[in-house]
Amino acid sequence: MASHGIIVWLIIGAVAGWLAGLLVKGGGFGLIVDIIVGIVGAFIGGWLAGVLGINLGGGLLSSIATATLGAVILLFILRLFKRA
Repeated sequence: MASHGIIVWLIIGAVAGWLAGLLVKGGGFGLIVDIIVGIVGAFIGGWLAGVLGINLGGGLLSSIATATLGAVILLFILRLFKRA
């Protein structure tokens, strides 16, 4: 993700946040929060992939997949705390 510009980060964040909102029970939180969740999810997904030694390859689609995976994990954790 480090090679992408800020506009691409926002697009990846928006797409990943929206996809994560669809995959995790619920419909997302709106564009701005979806972007934030997607960008934070990208960091979580990238860190987790590095720790586990998983390489999804390079490019836009792999960045979206990594960010979506991280965003799903983030939303799952957030919704666990929201229920408690």
